[in-house]
This record gives sequence, C-alpha cells and structure tokens, in this order.
Amino acid sequence: MDKQGHPQSDNIRKDVRAYYGTELRTNDDLRTNTCCCGSPDPIVRDILPLIDDEILNRFYGCGSPIPPLLEGLTVLDLGCGTGRDVYIASRLVGETGHVIGVDMTPEQLEVARRHMESQTRNFGYSEPNVEFKQGYIEDLGSLGIDDETVDIVISNCVINLSPEKDKVFSEIFRVLRKGGELYFSDIFADRRVSDEVYADPIIHGECLGGAMYLEDYRRLMRAVGFEDFRYMSKKPVTIDDPAIRELVGDTKFYSCTVRAFKLDDLEDICENYGQSVTYNGNIPDHPDHFDLDDGHRFITGVAKDVCGNTFSMVAGTRFAPYFTLTGDRSTHLGKFEGCDDKTSDERCECGSINKVKNPSVHEI
Repeated sequence: MDKQGHPQSDNIRKDVRAYYGTELRTNDDLRTNTCCCGSPDPIVRDILPLIDDEILNRFYGCGSPIPPLLEGLTVLDLGCGTGRDVYIASRLVGETGHVIGVDMTPEQLEVARRHMESQTRNFGYSEPNVEFKQGYIEDLGSLGIDDETVDIVISNCVINLSPEKDKVFSEIFRVLRKGGELYFSDIFADRRVSDEVYADPIIHGECLGGAMYLEDYRRLMRAVGFEDFRYMSKKPVTIDDPAIRELVGDTKFYSCTVRAFKLDDLEDICENYGQSVTYNGNIPDHPDHFDLDDGHRFITGVAKDVCGNTFSMVAGTRFAPYFTLTGDRSTHLGKFEGCDDKTSDERCECGSINKVKNPSVHEI
C-alpha cells in the first residue's frame, strides 16, 4: 500500500512511461488543464525565447517552480521531461553552476539531450552546464547523487505520478545541503482519491490520479524531516473532460507551488522569540518586496516581526545576505500569534501547523 492507502502497482510506472513517452506528442494532446503551466514569472518569461521550440511544445508542467538567486548553485530537476526547466535553470545558474535532470522516460530524455548543444549555444556558454540521467526519482542514489550535494531541488507536476512518494521526499531531504531548498509545483487534492481513480492510466497520466491529499502531504513532509513548509501559490484545477469529471466526482484538485528548506532548527508550530527581519531590496528583479511565501511579503526597508521558523528560513539560507536580521532565540515569548489569529489573507501560512482549509483563497 502507498501512503494514501492505494494498492501498490508495478503498472503505475509502466502506464506513466507509456503516456508521456508515446501517447502524448505535444501538450495539445492533454485532456485537462492540469499539466498546463500558468503565467511564468518575469525572469522565466525572459528566458523562454531562448528555449528550442520542440522542448516547449512537449512541456507538461503545472507551475513555474524556479526560485531566485540560483547563480553558481547545483540544481536538481526531478522528472525533467524534455528539459524545459533544466534549461531555464541552466541560464540562471550561469556557467559556474550545474543542473541535473532526472527522468524515467527515454523518449523525453532523447529530446532533452538532443538540444543540449543548441541550448549551450543559445546561452553563449563555452560548454554545457547540464546533464540528464535516466532513472527513478525514488532512488537518486543509484544515479550517483550523493548526500548533501544539491542546493536546490525543483520539480514540475511530477511527484504526483510516483507510486512511492515517501521515498521521493526522503531522497530529496537526503541530497539537499543544509540550508538547501525544495521548490516544486504539483497537484493536490482535498481528499484521498479512490482506488478506481488512482488506477486509471489516463487520469493518473493527467496528474489527477496520484494527486496528494493535502493532509497526507503535511504528515509525509514532517516524517521525512521537513518540519515546516510554505505554500507559494494555490489555484483550483478545472476538469472539462466529462468522463474524467464524472469519475473523480466531488474531489477538488489544486495546483500548488510549495517551498521547504532543510534546516535543523525548525519547529512543529510557529514560536515567538521576538525576532524581526527587514528586506534590503537587493534581490535581483525584486526591488520593492520579496515574497517568502503566500503569507509573508517583506516590503523593502520595513521591519517585520516573524516567528522563529520564518526567521530561520531567511537567516539559515542563501537569502540571509539580503536581509537585516534582528534577534535570536535566547528569549522565548510563547506561541507566535500571527499564525492563526488573523484572516486567511493576512495570517502566517505555515505548513508545520497546516491551516490550509481552502487553498483557493490564498491565490497570488
């Protein structure tokens, strides 16, 4: 059984590989809008004209999971497909950085590898800074990806396809360096989907059958070591195909982008230590404000009181040089009340205590 109670099936991977390897030829073949990316961030939008058309036409992501400040870092893309996000990250990490794409579908990887030379030329690099590995995202060790060797893990509408999500998140936690970040987009559900929906090869391939129930996802993240995680954006998924809509019934699906950091000092609720942070306004393309998540917008030059977890997510990561940090953990003032005494649009949205009742109300 998987973590959501579905019978494990060796056919899941076979069905997914066939769906993305042979059945889908371009993103026009999709039957729902689940695997269709929304509007990309401006920094991504500027890079898209440099990406070869074949890569773009065979892209099946559901978000834009590309965080800022990637220059010189090692980025790992889980379920990279034909390489769109790998090549976007390639541009952002620069020639001193490195990007690894992992996928189990040979037809997808053939496209990604075939365009490596042209993408290197498009970016003006002297040599490629990317590599593609064929294998399973549940077993990164077999691909030679060692403990604490990756700065950023990204994934775009792929983890839902895995029949062993616990192994995926355990591997992510293992390979991330301290202070490293998981930043991914995927499909979530407001309940556990039925075995019938889970086993349907088309619905599974459309990223609905394996959608993670929000509460099971919260429990799983804590179990592997991510005590706190944050939602960046959430939007409802519409299903226009009548047959699929009938089978999924009243289940509501959401496309979410999520951020989590590998930090030692995160707690299971938000605690108050009297700490504050002030954004200095110097992250490229973020002169006026910076959004840590959908509940934390830091305005340039304005001090903001934060819980201990939020403070650590700034102070213990690559974001630290861009903030003025005030306070430590020498004095504890109790629970941080900003996390649950405000309206849904104002409160601190912390995955550690999971107050997501209706994800659609927090769209940004």
